[in-house]
Amino acid sequence: MGKKPHHAIVLTSAVSANLAGGTILGIFIGGMVDNLLHTKPIFTIIGLLLGLAAGIYGMVTVVKKFTEAGDE
Repeated sequence: MGKKPHHAIVLTSAVSANLAGGTILGIFIGGMVDNLLHTKPIFTIIGLLLGLAAGIYGMVTVVKKFTEAGDE
């Protein structure tokens, strides 16, 4: 990464966006389901966990693509 320092900034931004976006979206959707079914914390927690899992999956995918592109 010494040749292209802006790649580190791009990777950090992509990882942060995946983790934050997945988590926020999961909480939002879980909260909406809780409001519809009147089951306050259950689906919010499930949405949080699913959002974190989706964010981690997206993060791993981005890091794999980024490291494969760096090998060439």
